[in-house]
Amino acid sequence: MIRHLHRSEGLSQRAIARQLRIARDTVADALASDGPPKYQRAPVPSAISAVEPQVRALLMAYPQMPATVIAERVGWTGSISWFRERVRAIRPEYLPADPVDRLDHPPGRAVQCDLWFPPVKMPVGFGQQAMLPVLVMVAAFSRFITAVMLPSRQTMDLVAGMWQLLSGSFTAVPHELWWDNEAGIGRRGRLTEPVTALMGTLGSRMVQLKPYDPESKGIVERANRYLETSFLPGRTFESPLDFNAQLAQWLPIANSRTVRVLGARPVDLLDADRDAMLTLPPVAPVIETVTAVRLGRDYYVRVAGNDYSVDPTAIGQLVEVRTTLAEVTVARSGRVLARHQRCWAARQTLTDPDHVQTAAQLRHQFQHRTGVTEPEHPVRDLADYDRAFGVDFTGTGTGTDGEVA
Repeated sequence: MIRHLHRSEGLSQRAIARQLRIARDTVADALASDGPPKYQRAPVPSAISAVEPQVRALLMAYPQMPATVIAERVGWTGSISWFRERVRAIRPEYLPADPVDRLDHPPGRAVQCDLWFPPVKMPVGFGQQAMLPVLVMVAAFSRFITAVMLPSRQTMDLVAGMWQLLSGSFTAVPHELWWDNEAGIGRRGRLTEPVTALMGTLGSRMVQLKPYDPESKGIVERANRYLETSFLPGRTFESPLDFNAQLAQWLPIANSRTVRVLGARPVDLLDADRDAMLTLPPVAPVIETVTAVRLGRDYYVRVAGNDYSVDPTAIGQLVEVRTTLAEVTVARSGRVLARHQRCWAARQTLTDPDHVQTAAQLRHQFQHRTGVTEPEHPVRDLADYDRAFGVDFTGTGTGTDGEVA
């Protein structure tokens, strides 16, 4: 406005100052500059500028050194939050490059597996609640999602969960199963024995990804986030069985959505994925834990922290305990001694009333048993031995050999 009045209207600086009601010095400064007036402050060196060369030297040698350790090494005494912020801005200049390749997943090749822990307390009975794992398996080509809640992350539960999803949802076996370094699957390049047996039965290959490589199984990681943001909100669960029932109803809806990166629905690509997979084995793999224990006098066996009653007639004998995801069975020589639904709670005692009644009868018989008589054995007459050795103890004479009897 000042320049317009001066150049176009021909007003003097004094007239402009009077018309705009501003100081004449302001008018003179505006006419002498090419831009709008602004406040400029001379740069002042900050406290961190003095130690920044030392910080950069440490980051060059140790790019991952924590900011608190750097502050200690350079003798920083100011605000640690400000120091962290400055180190956070400098650190990327010294971190080594970590490129990520884009993976190509042909049909039937891989299924990515992971454990998702829903941030909800699940009622497991007996007034207890627990955060239970959910096994999530996603086909890398079709993005078809399957999932089931498990009672634990132990090896046999993982094996049983994988077989349940492969045989029930995929009805086929991929050429590779991708896992991270889950302890129940294996560590340091060595698979656990049950997992090795499962892979041998399936004819498939287990691929354990390297540590700090989350991008390799990003498909299942995104599925975990999708379950947490789309399935979980607004739902309540009465038990793990109710959770699995609601999940089974929701998964067909999830698999019918269009995946943007594919431009298609997972349910439409599943057939192509399944056709390239291996067929299910003719013999089902071992998916139950089998242990042999000697039944004690209290006629209970312990499985995963819970005690289950057994027919007390087998006390003192070796019994075979079989544990699946849903059931605990105790048998001996093919005879079932106990069958219980598996308890997902902890520190519980599950008793069959028939076992208590049998124990009471056996206890009564033991406490009221009659005296035990010694069995009769044939006793030989001692005179037979005398006659055999020619000894006569009936008289006072001498024997046949002249010796005194």
